[in-house]
Amino acid sequence: SISALKSAVTVLSKHNGGAFLQMPRTHLLGIAATLQNELSKHASLLEGVLTRSERRAAASFVQAPQDYFDAAPTFKQSY
Repeated sequence: SISALKSAVTVLSKHNGGAFLQMPRTHLLGIAATLQNELSKHASLLEGVLTRSERRAAASFVQAPQDYFDAAPTFKQSY
């Protein structure tokens, strides 16, 4: 199901361009809260599914969703 989610995000980003970046702050906060809840609730299921860099990316988004897409990637970040 994680790979299906990745595929859906990829397809939507190709069709909608930067639409996700234009979301109201409240929507981003809601998405971040949902993501944090689901990652916590299903931690044991996701143990071998998400890579370390994917977990870090998710944690970064949860900590500061409004800044996540504005930040310039560094050599340490891999999205």
